[in-house]
Amino acid sequence: MNRWPLPEYMQMALAQAREAEAAGEVPIGAVVVKDGQVIATGRNGPRERCDPTSHAEMEAIRSAARALGNERLEDCDLWVTLEPCAMCAGAIVHARIARLYYGAPDPKGGAVEHGVRVFEQEQCLHRPEVYTGIGEVEAAELLRKFFRTRR
Repeated sequence: MNRWPLPEYMQMALAQAREAEAAGEVPIGAVVVKDGQVIATGRNGPRERCDPTSHAEMEAIRSAARALGNERLEDCDLWVTLEPCAMCAGAIVHARIARLYYGAPDPKGGAVEHGVRVFEQEQCLHRPEVYTGIGEVEAAELLRKFFRTRR
């Protein structure tokens, strides 16, 4: 496990991931924070909602935009348990999220450090600060356990 306690917001994202798992979804959770206050949370829900865009990040971003009454989430932080995919990275760009914190890398589906590396593209209109590996051990173990039970 980690040598230091996990930040509160990553603990909350992991709690959202556990809720997704309990609902039979891939265990990924997200939290949007502005000025030290939690604005929104989200968890994976594509199966439950019959919506392929219902990723944890998308749910948290949608909820935060409604809460703030603005599609731009400037000065907001997004905490998520897994490296965002291309769709979610695109939403992060369009929402103008200031900082992205994520736990486990996703070599197969990620689009921040892996794959298309959305934020590194010349056409990218906004690049958040990115911090990786926060809660990586816990997030990766949740995913491993989930997929192990389904194989």
